[in-house]
Amino acid sequence: MIELSNLYMFIITSFLLCIAPGPDNIYVLTQGMTKSKKAAIITTIGLCTGLIIHTSAAAFGISMIFKTSQIAFDIVKYLGVIYLLYIAYQVYKHRNEPLNLDTKASKKDLKALYFKGFLMNILNPKVSIFFLAFLPQFVSVQNGNVPLQMIILGLIFMGLTIILFSLIGIAGNLLSEKLLNNPKIVKYMNILTSFVLVSLGVKLALSQR
Repeated sequence: MIELSNLYMFIITSFLLCIAPGPDNIYVLTQGMTKSKKAAIITTIGLCTGLIIHTSAAAFGISMIFKTSQIAFDIVKYLGVIYLLYIAYQVYKHRNEPLNLDTKASKKDLKALYFKGFLMNILNPKVSIFFLAFLPQFVSVQNGNVPLQMIILGLIFMGLTIILFSLIGIAGNLLSEKLLNNPKIVKYMNILTSFVLVSLGVKLALSQR
């Protein structure tokens, strides 16, 4: 099993990584501000479901393909870039549509948000490489099954991310309720969302192994 000292250090480090301003939690924040609390939470769950893939890849060495093959890395990377830019275009296209936070999202809408978050995560090979570099620092061969240790740590990281990102999205939604009396605010928040997505795409396109 994982040593308690390593586990405590992992939880503290993961907490700091989750609350540090970054593309993913900023995106969840904008989802909370422009849509609803539920939309932010569903987006978070989608993003975190992708972490299961990355954790498994790191645990069983699949991430080494991205680390050693430039072609494989680039294929996944540019698929992710195209998808992010497409979402950004859709958000910008509908930037002037009125927003009503009282309207409940349909199951279809929530599924779409979940799928967007999931694809955003799994189409970023940098996450796989990050997990490949991050998780092994907190495991020990002497403590038994290394892949199992990495999977446990990955699940803990995912749980923390779900909690903290959801809180960030809810906070964004509570803030938006005070701002939405001005229709222009809705437009600017949608523009901000599209800007965040384009920034994510550019950052991903410029990323190196």
